Amino acid sequence: MSWIEEIPPHDAQGLLKRELDAALKRSGRVWNIVQVMSQNPTVLKASMSHYAAVMFADSPLSRFQRELLATIVSAELDCFY
Repeated sequence: MSWIEEIPPHDAQGLLKRELDAALKRSGRVWNIVQVMSQNPTVLKASMSHYAAVMFADSPLSRFQRELLATIVSAELDCFY
């Protein structure tokens, strides 16, 4: 749980509800990195669009290489997730 106040999925409305529902459909749960952006659904939507472009759009890097880079950077920066 973050120290940032979050809007629980059962209280979500409008754009936030659509984004959290999409997150649930994608992975079967709402990950913390998504939930912590619940106070600003516009930013959440932009972040998810950016992530999709980086990870799934045409690229000289394979999906595996992109995930590996994300993992290495997270480890190097001591990310907890």
